Amino acid sequence: MENLKNRVTIYQVSKASGYSIATVSRVISKKSNVAEETRLKVEETIKRLGYKPSALAQALATNKSTNIGVVIPNANYVYIANMLNGINEVANKKGFVLTLFTTAHSRDEALLAIEKVITTHVDGAIIFDDELDEEDVAKINSYSVPTIVVNSNVSGERVGSIIFSYRNVLEKTIKNYYEQGGKREMTFIHVHDSGRLLTKCEKKFVETHKEIGRPYHIINCDDSYTRTYNDFVEHFKTNKNGYFIAYRDSIAAAIENAATDVGLKVPQDVEVLSLVGTKYAHIVRPTLSSMQIDMQEVGKRSMYMLIDLINESLENKSYKFEAQFVKRNSTEY
Repeated sequence: MENLKNRVTIYQVSKASGYSIATVSRVISKKSNVAEETRLKVEETIKRLGYKPSALAQALATNKSTNIGVVIPNANYVYIANMLNGINEVANKKGFVLTLFTTAHSRDEALLAIEKVITTHVDGAIIFDDELDEEDVAKINSYSVPTIVVNSNVSGERVGSIIFSYRNVLEKTIKNYYEQGGKREMTFIHVHDSGRLLTKCEKKFVETHKEIGRPYHIINCDDSYTRTYNDFVEHFKTNKNGYFIAYRDSIAAAIENAATDVGLKVPQDVEVLSLVGTKYAHIVRPTLSSMQIDMQEVGKRSMYMLIDLINESLENKSYKFEAQFVKRNSTEY
């Protein structure tokens, strides 16, 4: 990395070119009130000295910080990290800087993060948080901060949204399982404080079973691999079969490992499906059947949409990602 002390400054460009700092600044900011001869001389000096304008200095000169605030839940979740990678890829390509705000599963903490986004004077914001409602997000809109909301259908003059569709594919997967001869009763794993996405999926799970007249179960568990594993080791000592739908791969893997460690076979005795599939679905053995949305593409799409929103050129303010069921080795159908 280049030593900061060795970097060329605007003062050195001014001295070498023979023009004032104000004139050099106008050239850098591409102001029109600079003579062509002057502009060429300053640009030649900048190139010769290897001067690189400070992003902060340009922000102060143009009143545009090129800074994007990103509000996300715990970045340790793989699917959130994948989305963040997509956002960052586009931001780097387009010259934006990201300021990251993380929240726990708490509406109050999420609202506090929004306040921070507003007070940092960002050019735009991308919000992924399962605890916020339309009224909360509208608060940012009232400050005229262009905002893309991920996982919520929010409308507004300065707001766009990316929507996830898991419920349709979940309903279809449940029905297909029984239509193809599946015999096991399904159990939905309810994770405490998991947000609206899982709540909506759980509701669809119950509605679908009632519609087709099949028995079902709900089991509560913590958002922890270790605790879920220990709970299911005990569960499988007396319950030798079942079909379990888990929120994420780590929870699904805990169930799968607990089953095999007590002598049960997957999928012959126990079947496991992960709702939010990630790379870990390919790593565990047996590999996990899962619902897939490419979260890196979600991140890219959200960033491109936000750039268009900032430039007032976003025509379609809503985009839907449909989850796809991927059959692997943890389910029979």
